[in-house]
Amino acid sequence: MVASEENSALFPIFVLTVMALPLVPYTVFKLFHAFSKEKKNIHCQCSVCLSSGKYHQSIFKRISNFSTGSNLTLVLLWIVMMVLVYYIKHINHEIQVFEPFSILGLEPRASDSDIKKAYRRLSIQYHPDKNPDPEAHNYFVEYISKAYQALTDPVSRENFEKYGHPDGRKGIEMSVALPLFLLNIDGASGGILLLGIVGVCILLPLVMAVIYLSRSSKYTGNYVRHQTMSAYYYFMKPSLAPSKVMEVFTTAAEYMDIPVRRSDDEPLQRLFLSVRSELNLDHKNIRQEQAKFWKQHPALVKTVLLVQAQLNRESAALSPALLGDFRRVLECSPRLLEELMKMAILPRPSQRYGWLRPAIGVVELSQNFTQAVPLSARKTAGGFSEGFAPFLQLPHFSEAIVKKITRKKVRSFQEFQDLTLQERAELLTQVAGFSAADSQDVEMVLEMMPSITIDIKCETEGEEGIQEGDIVTMHAWITLKRGNGLVSALPHAPYFPFHKEENFWLLLADSVSNDVWLSQRVSFMDEGAAITAATKAIQVSKEGLGSSLKEINAAVKEAVEKVRNGSRLVMGKFQAPAEGNYNLTSYCLCDSWIGCDKKTTLKVKVLKQSRAGTRAGDLAGEGLTVEDKIEDEEDEEEEGFDDYESEYSEDDEDDRGTNTNGVVGNVSVHEEHSGSSSDGEE
Repeated sequence: MVASEENSALFPIFVLTVMALPLVPYTVFKLFHAFSKEKKNIHCQCSVCLSSGKYHQSIFKRISNFSTGSNLTLVLLWIVMMVLVYYIKHINHEIQVFEPFSILGLEPRASDSDIKKAYRRLSIQYHPDKNPDPEAHNYFVEYISKAYQALTDPVSRENFEKYGHPDGRKGIEMSVALPLFLLNIDGASGGILLLGIVGVCILLPLVMAVIYLSRSSKYTGNYVRHQTMSAYYYFMKPSLAPSKVMEVFTTAAEYMDIPVRRSDDEPLQRLFLSVRSELNLDHKNIRQEQAKFWKQHPALVKTVLLVQAQLNRESAALSPALLGDFRRVLECSPRLLEELMKMAILPRPSQRYGWLRPAIGVVELSQNFTQAVPLSARKTAGGFSEGFAPFLQLPHFSEAIVKKITRKKVRSFQEFQDLTLQERAELLTQVAGFSAADSQDVEMVLEMMPSITIDIKCETEGEEGIQEGDIVTMHAWITLKRGNGLVSALPHAPYFPFHKEENFWLLLADSVSNDVWLSQRVSFMDEGAAITAATKAIQVSKEGLGSSLKEINAAVKEAVEKVRNGSRLVMGKFQAPAEGNYNLTSYCLCDSWIGCDKKTTLKVKVLKQSRAGTRAGDLAGEGLTVEDKIEDEEDEEEEGFDDYESEYSEDDEDDRGTNTNGVVGNVSVHEEHSGSSSDGEE
């Protein structure tokens, strides 16, 4: 009885201890992480972004940002802990200590006659023959009888004086601090305990497993439905032109679930008239083309029009119901475009390579989608060989403004960036008619735009030259610079209402054969993860070469310094193809900015296998050398898929063009590197 009451009283303390052990360290970590973050504005500060309300931290938005699942759970647990502390502090239950004189209601040093009188008085009150209450019976046996025995029996009194109890020395007792009703497993309490055990140990894990399996059977790790991935894989073709990529993008199963309402017919008709010129309809048979367009699946028609509303900045004319669907389309787009990119660069079993042309189209669609720029803006027009799409991502710019700038012999976006601050201000104020504040907004965005350089090499480990079947290892350092000095930043995207981070794709490809040999996504947002990845890669590489500990530490220190200065290490392996000369190109494509992509040209010579033994399993590869002015040496690169250019000027998906002025008109080709050099200089 006493032990049970003691365990029941200790149960709240037990629960409080179990909760505090993980909760206090986790809370300290969260607070330290929150206060140690650098208070930098990594988003665009131009007036267009600020007026869009995208980064406006109102009281409701702050509450919404704080109201994440982890934060609310943390607050709830602290409330429960406070309640437990209050309960433990004010609980009116005290564990009774065995004190014979207090139990019998006597003063210390009472005489034997007083002890007997007190015992008789309490016996009349608590003896089982006088009081049938079970609690009175327990109290009489456990307390009154033993107290009388401890004060009258010599042996019991000696035990009490030595050990504090008439029964003498007692062994250590182990018990569980559970409530009394759970320890009493008879009747209803036993059923409650059984249900609790079954619920926590069996039903809860089973329900969680069913939910997880049901969701995982429909979605990938990036929360994209498997049905969408199957459609993307089926419709992806090696000759898919960038202008046709959007047709594949809109077949996502997530978009097919968008509700179709009769009330949307009239707003969609008006939206169709606004974006009809962007739908690649045959104007010679416009009526037949329009009828064919509207005969498609209603959800597909709705998705295509909502995507065009984003590209043409027509969202302000949407009805409230369509605006909700519009936001749903935009919210799903980043992860859908990422998975579509993976389908484009996925090595096919028969060829071992991905496809360059659709990969470029996916990145260009992502750029236009983020910046809300029409696909037709990439066409060569107005004297701009690369189109005027890069200009339209700048604040206050329009097609009319771009045409005015053309008269001043600014023929490319790179030329516009290369102007001095004073020259650009005069051009914008005098020619374009911008105010000083508008010009300042343009300068802010230009300072946010990333400038990419690529330092790439491929080397063998312990061998010279590349032979057929060798495993080639590529090392590439991608360096990002901005005019404002930031490395991690969010893109200027006032028309994209959701959080969007910059992502870059590094592709090592043969533009003539349309093959992507190697690909990897690169992010500049998490410096800590980049340092960890670079450190591990350098250590593994140096240990494979048998370098000393001092050399490994020096290489790791150099790599960490590069990462902190805005560089990211990209490593990959691929198997050398058949004997021959290959002209490869490394592309670094940004999915958020138009006109910021870079490429370098490389030349590789694969020799016939002549070494003793097999080297297919070796971590080797060498001979890829960066060539400066390679365009003067190889005329054959002017054919096929040679140049990375936007193909929206030619809608025919089989047209491979020979125009060398593409989206990246300002690429920088690095100086020639030796295949055995450890690190090249830009």
